[in-house]
Amino acid sequence: MYNETVLDHFQNPRNTGEIPDADGVGSVGNPACGDVMKIFIKVVDGRLVDVKYKTFGCAAAIACSSMASELVKGKTVEEAAQLTRRDVADALHGLPDEKMACSNLAPDAIRAAIEDYRARQGE
Repeated sequence: MYNETVLDHFQNPRNTGEIPDADGVGSVGNPACGDVMKIFIKVVDGRLVDVKYKTFGCAAAIACSSMASELVKGKTVEEAAQLTRRDVADALHGLPDEKMACSNLAPDAIRAAIEDYRARQGE
């Protein structure tokens, strides 16, 4: 059902955990499947220098969280805000159709964390 890249990010997730002094925090959930994701970002000079997450969900949701954190780490806030579900799914070399909703959570959580960061900055 899952390809090697998805399985690798599920079995060896990158960037898990919390950032205690995060500059932005975003939480999202998918009531249909029960997946919940919380993303923490640390921003220095307009770049995401650290990204961590906590995800409760299926293998696809965890793999998407892991891949998304890798994709936006080091990017500018503006670049990170442009991450799409297609970007995440493509980077994972595809997801089963019934799991595509899981790829929505990571970009949504990242945008929520960026919105929180911007609100804290008074933007």
